[in-house]
Amino acid sequence: MKLFIKLLSGVLMLSLAAGSALAAEADKAKKQAEVRKTTQETLQRFYKANPALQGEVKRAPGYAVFTTYGASFIIGGAGGSGLAHNNKSGHNTYMNMAQASLGAQIGAAQTETLIVFKSAKAMSEFVNKGWEFGGGGAIEAGAGGKTVGVPQAGGENVIADALYYTLTKNGLTAGGAVAGTRFWKSDELN
Repeated sequence: MKLFIKLLSGVLMLSLAAGSALAAEADKAKKQAEVRKTTQETLQRFYKANPALQGEVKRAPGYAVFTTYGASFIIGGAGGSGLAHNNKSGHNTYMNMAQASLGAQIGAAQTETLIVFKSAKAMSEFVNKGWEFGGGGAIEAGAGGKTVGVPQAGGENVIADALYYTLTKNGLTAGGAVAGTRFWKSDELN
């Protein structure tokens, strides 16, 4: 009887462990689907703001899309997530983004970022090594997917062999600051 109870206990523990693993995998798949859906919605907003971007994205080796939320009052911070898509292989790499800034700034905003890679090497380095870079300042305002800003009113910045576009979806930020931005692979979603 003791052997039967031990065997039954072992089978029960294994089924609980397997159930937990399956639940974690289902949660991961759900989060990945949410990021892909948000990415497609964000791309549509960029294409509406600048129709020429659709051709650029299709011709590029790949692209990355991020949605971030941030606030600033002299010191600022923002964070978010997104994905890098390889146009050749169709592979998605789920990534995170964080930004810190310091300067004469104030505001809070939800910002969307599109990075269009000009070379496969630039995309590979972005995905495998991440990026870190600094930036300047701007005045941006946005609501309902509309953006007014300088220089990021659907405009581009060229960094590390890629074109970098931003839209302020909701919020208002004003001022100038020194900012550092970092991108890296998501351990949770890859």
